[in-house]
Amino acid sequence: MSMRDVADLAGVSVKTVSNVVRDWPHVTPQTRKRVQDALDSLGYRMNLSARTLRSGRSGIIALAVPSLDSPYFAELTSELVRQAAGLGWAILVDQTDADPDRERHVVEGLSGRLIDGLIYSPSALSPADIADLRPQRTPMILLGEHVPDHSGDSVAIDYEEASRQMTEYLLSIDRQIAVIGLQRKLTDDASRLRAAGFDAALTGAGIEVRDIPHLEVEAFSRVEGARAMKDLLDRPRRPRVVFCFSDLLALGAVHEARRQGLRIPHDVAIAGFDDVEEGRFTSPTLTTVRPDKPGIVEAALRFLQDRLDGHDADQNHDSRRATPGFELIVRESTRL
Repeated sequence: MSMRDVADLAGVSVKTVSNVVRDWPHVTPQTRKRVQDALDSLGYRMNLSARTLRSGRSGIIALAVPSLDSPYFAELTSELVRQAAGLGWAILVDQTDADPDRERHVVEGLSGRLIDGLIYSPSALSPADIADLRPQRTPMILLGEHVPDHSGDSVAIDYEEASRQMTEYLLSIDRQIAVIGLQRKLTDDASRLRAAGFDAALTGAGIEVRDIPHLEVEAFSRVEGARAMKDLLDRPRRPRVVFCFSDLLALGAVHEARRQGLRIPHDVAIAGFDDVEEGRFTSPTLTTVRPDKPGIVEAALRFLQDRLDGHDADQNHDSRRATPGFELIVRESTRL
């Protein structure tokens, strides 16, 4: 059974059958149904072993992220596994722990193995490091705003704009604001860009940036969120609204505020970033920025497939950048 048999039965081209099998979006619903009916009728299943022998590809993609303990990266990984399976790919996952040596090893080590491509979310390496390490034969797609001048393909939401919009919303509640989440020790631009959006909103509201508490953290974790919130609440002038650069930080901040007997949002309103599942079920439910995770994954896989279809195209040429959307989700932690 081949794609040609399916194409003949459905009355479409082999390329259209391939697009349906790979679940690419640019197929009309009517055509997709006709092809799917033919696939079901013939009992077609993608033969990965035969594809590998024909194409020289392994059918395996590597994914490297800073931490699988992070709900955001866990959810992103789950979405990648789901979408990749629909395209006939398996996923090899590695965790770098935001350690520069680990991140360097991932790029150098995985790119030499039998993988079709690497999807990589760096956190500790500098832009120059990544440019030097970038594999020449293995396509690499970057996730996040880490390397704005990187010559390869990258996918990221507009962290700065998302942060600016969330800050403007919080300032509409109260101008006595603080932020938790600066990470000056890391080269990861996600924290820096969120801070830039926060400061831009302050300036736009006529508030002096230097007058507003900006708390640094070692990691985007519940523990660090609780520690930073305690610092804020120990100050003579407590904030009325707090923006945390991740949902985990916000969940830690909520815990500490409630431990001290504060009512959320009546005494202090708290918002996060990432829209992880835990924030939808905590009490109070958490206001947050929701990145388009399915859109991030779809763009990364599309870029990777395009590189592979280009027969190892030079990654220094025609580099692309995708900017999936985001949404502000207002829940109980800020809704008075």
